[in-house]
Amino acid sequence: MMINFPFWAIAQPLSMDTASNTIDQSPSNQVDQSAPPNLPLIRPLNGNELRGIWLTNVDSDVLFSAQNLERAIKRLKRLKFNTLYPTVWNGGYTLYPSKVAEASFGVSVDPIPELQERDMLAEAIKFGHEQNFAVIPWFEYGLMTEEGSELMSKHPDWISQRKDGSHVFLHGEKDQHRLAWLNPAHPQVQKLLIDLIVEVVTKYDVDGIQLDDHFGMPTELGYDDYTITLYKKDHFGRLPPEDINAPSWMQWRAKYITSLMRKISKSVRAIKPNCLISLSPNPKDFSYKKYLQDWYNWVYLKYIDELIVQVYRDDIDNFKRELEQPELQEIRLKIPVAVGILTGLRVQNVDMRQIKGQVKIVRELNLDGFSFFFYETLGNRDASFETLLFAPASRPDLRNIASS
Repeated sequence: MMINFPFWAIAQPLSMDTASNTIDQSPSNQVDQSAPPNLPLIRPLNGNELRGIWLTNVDSDVLFSAQNLERAIKRLKRLKFNTLYPTVWNGGYTLYPSKVAEASFGVSVDPIPELQERDMLAEAIKFGHEQNFAVIPWFEYGLMTEEGSELMSKHPDWISQRKDGSHVFLHGEKDQHRLAWLNPAHPQVQKLLIDLIVEVVTKYDVDGIQLDDHFGMPTELGYDDYTITLYKKDHFGRLPPEDINAPSWMQWRAKYITSLMRKISKSVRAIKPNCLISLSPNPKDFSYKKYLQDWYNWVYLKYIDELIVQVYRDDIDNFKRELEQPELQEIRLKIPVAVGILTGLRVQNVDMRQIKGQVKIVRELNLDGFSFFFYETLGNRDASFETLLFAPASRPDLRNIASS
């Protein structure tokens, strides 16, 4: 089966100018490479550490059978991970049987053969809980969809547009991914995403739910008919600014994403008060300037319980500089703050020394752990990961985080 390139993993530019932290471009399997002799064993400072892994349906078959899932989860237990983030929303389809999706656009589960006649999410929860993992379904695509999906075909008016009327974003090695973004200001879009999340929280014994950097909207969008009409109503008939970065225009659009986050948080907590709401965004300024995602304020509004900031950098100094931003140390006094670390892509191998060096910095800065993107790129490196995760660790407990 043809496997697509996960473009979103490199939305942040990867610097290639550091010899000691290079990414090998050869598309081969990840192989075990022991740390050099002068690199000490990297160990957590205390017993609590988030050790997550994203389980994808792209460039990986881990979700495509119960046997694959069970084998992988037992392996991750042996390697001393403690949190699973399996994708459940990708390309405009759910990866579990969904009555909400079927009612909204006529397809109850992604139509690929490997997901038929089974409930992947139920299996992941069963196998994960048997091994004492926290299982947190990942709504990976957020407000994004494939252009040719049944969702977009049935609801073209839900799609946001650029000033020139276009809406497609091309991604991938050969621009094979044609993507569009759902309009967060549209009430039916809001209803769909809330209903999908509520469905998962209600139907399954999940430990939380996760949104990421796709829970936003590119700053160049917002010029569709629905949004223009809404803006004119709020601004005495004036049209939106031509400048996509006009501060007031950015704030006006961002408030709808924040409003949707508030509604999701309120809905989840009404059903299951202890259900964790996790967010894995890009760094703060990039998130707002590029995707109108104001996650810094969401922490203070108590909409999220866990933050895993994606810092996909190969330059160790850039990586450390990003983690030293004052907002991260400030926020971790309120909720656990972990770091998303890239362990590889199909077309990019990441050296084990880089992974160990980045984990070491996370620990030295007293952050709350890390999650690796993604399972398949652990490769044949179990021995190295065993030295990195040398002893079992519990997830950080929100109740032990000081809060003002």
